Amino acid sequence: MKIILASASPRRRMLLAQTGLTDFLTCEPHCDETTPEGAAPEETVRRLSRAKADAVAGRYEAGDVIIAADTLVCLDGRLLGKPRGGAEAAEMLTRLSGRAHEVYTGVTVRRGALARTAYERTEVVFRPLTAEEIAAYVDSGEPMDKAGAYGIQGRGALIVARVYGDFYNVMGLPLCRLGAMLAEFGVSLLRGDG
Repeated sequence: MKIILASASPRRRMLLAQTGLTDFLTCEPHCDETTPEGAAPEETVRRLSRAKADAVAGRYEAGDVIIAADTLVCLDGRLLGKPRGGAEAAEMLTRLSGRAHEVYTGVTVRRGALARTAYERTEVVFRPLTAEEIAAYVDSGEPMDKAGAYGIQGRGALIVARVYGDFYNVMGLPLCRLGAMLAEFGVSLLRGDG
């Protein structure tokens, strides 16, 4: 049995390895990641994580375990994905400044035709940011490949005042939930089955 992380995210690879799982493959999923206007965030991330798992399933054996995830930031009912440029990143950070928002990650574990999909929600509060701080953070390049235009594991830690819920969910892979899901498929991360 192989374990496959259906992701090109270096953060997800690092988090999965942090659990002690070292013998896994990565495979970038190629699927439509469009988020429909007005869609509920929990359903959107669940749908996208399942689509990612399904996109790579045909490349592996039925007994292999596939892990896929998708993360979105939600502010005032509006989904914030990855910014398409510096101006959009600055606009997102300006809207998030001094406010609470939610981070949703959908996770799918699939083995053959059997799949389990769940989501995790975490509330994050930003401290108030100045225009100069936002410009400096955008200029660092860090916001560009991250939902909501920030990475809590990097310089973004300097703008996050509080986190309520799973910290790792904000990084893109809720490890506690994932561990429980993998156990349902016979993989115990605590025992080191991976």
